[in-house]
Amino acid sequence: MIVVGAGPAGSTTAYYLAKAGLDVLLLEKTSFPREKVCGDGLTPRATKQLVAMGIDISEEAGWLRNQGLRIISGGTRLQLDWPDLASYPDYGLVRKRDDFDEQLAVQAQKAGARLYEQCNVGAPIIDPRTNRITGVHAKLGQDKTPVTFHAPLVVAADGNSSRLSLAMGLHRAENRPMGVAVRTYFDSPRDKDDYLESWLELWDRRGDTPKLLPGYGWVFGMGDGTCNVGLGVLNTSSGYKDLDWREVLKAWCASMPEEWQFTPEHMTGPIRGAALPMAFNRQPHYTRGLLLVGDSGGMVNPFNGEGIAYAMESAQIASEVIVQAKARPTAAQREAALERYPRVLKDTYGGYYTLGRAFVKLIGQPKIMKIATERGLTHPILMRFVLKMLANLTDPTGGDAMDRIINGLSKVAPSS
Repeated sequence: MIVVGAGPAGSTTAYYLAKAGLDVLLLEKTSFPREKVCGDGLTPRATKQLVAMGIDISEEAGWLRNQGLRIISGGTRLQLDWPDLASYPDYGLVRKRDDFDEQLAVQAQKAGARLYEQCNVGAPIIDPRTNRITGVHAKLGQDKTPVTFHAPLVVAADGNSSRLSLAMGLHRAENRPMGVAVRTYFDSPRDKDDYLESWLELWDRRGDTPKLLPGYGWVFGMGDGTCNVGLGVLNTSSGYKDLDWREVLKAWCASMPEEWQFTPEHMTGPIRGAALPMAFNRQPHYTRGLLLVGDSGGMVNPFNGEGIAYAMESAQIASEVIVQAKARPTAAQREAALERYPRVLKDTYGGYYTLGRAFVKLIGQPKIMKIATERGLTHPILMRFVLKMLANLTDPTGGDAMDRIINGLSKVAPSS
């Protein structure tokens, strides 16, 4: 097996495949440790995946726990604990991505995967008889030595741009939502916080009338003397393509209390940005020997911009499908098993992502966004429901009335 990309999706895929006894190559274009743009805040959904992989998430190992979400808008502040569920832990985590990804890659290696760093994958190798991918061409090491790797199946975990998917003719669907995230780090006395913090007021102040943007800003204390401060905005805003998001972040930080030190002289790194591919914006997730996991398949949650949990979950699903397919005695049976993968993904996320796409369209209208931010926070029970909905944290069977409503809506929504 070949897995291209050693981010959360790729390393998790490699871990489960190797654990099942398969021979796995994990190809990473950079070398660890390496920077990735991320809020660094992990919900209970992602925490569950780390526990399943046997990652040491103790405080002694450098993880900072959080117990919920603090939402701020229009001078109103609401603090919500993560829900108490049978299916997920009641806490989240914070960890920098330059260290987080390396831990997952090391765990994959411990399971038996072979990691090649500085391995820049280029074109797929296509069997002319079957039109299936049978490997990849790559350039290895600092000398960029040309190499080829062969395998009966390849997993694309190479992120939003997914050059491998593009080379196989799989392009993004323009009608699916996209987001952008920008973030930086500051030395700050706010580095320790029991809650992830979201600010629902981001403004486009161009022109005579300021417009509320569909997105949120965040402040995540890292526990090491710094804060991760950033924003995420959806492409449903009319000014999405024209706005300079780094300038929006700078203006937002300038409005913060002086004692928080969100000022240029306390910035510990540059402002970096990344795209957030949402709601299955690249399909099919399996074709001709290639499976897509994580951002390469547009797995980011359109409700809240969370990607790590879905990268790791889709990786686990893909691994289970591959392991079952490998055990089938005939090529036709193996192919039938592999073709289950897109259906399992749609059964798991399809209806929920469809609801998310509707949500994205609604909050793209400034008037609706304004009403939601001004009035929603005054209703704590409603906001607890919203937290469960946006974070996709429900018990799949049983649970409370809120769980049953959210699960019911996800089931009846089309899973396209």
